[in-house]
Amino acid sequence: MIARIWHGITPAAKADAYLEFLQRSGVPDYEATPGNQGVYILRRLDGEQAHFLTLTFWDSLQAIQAFAGEDVEKAKYYPEDRDFLLEFEPTVAHYEVLSGPA
Repeated sequence: MIARIWHGITPAAKADAYLEFLQRSGVPDYEATPGNQGVYILRRLDGEQAHFLTLTFWDSLQAIQAFAGEDVEKAKYYPEDRDFLLEFEPTVAHYEVLSGPA
């Protein structure tokens, strides 16, 4: 299994609205992709900013490609992200999952 991690930053004042956007756009897209094994959205408020991580689990790199496109290292963004994000990190990180819940 492969874990894919994306990081983004919004103004803290837009954090709740961005979570709602993720729950109606990105999360359903992840879940609808064959080979996706789970989606977690993490948030940390830090003063005037909110940091978001999406942690997704995948069967294979091919499954990730079905979601993200040929270049799996490239972050995937939606046009509406411009309304929330303070910057657009170009890449994501992938990790091999070695242990987890039974």
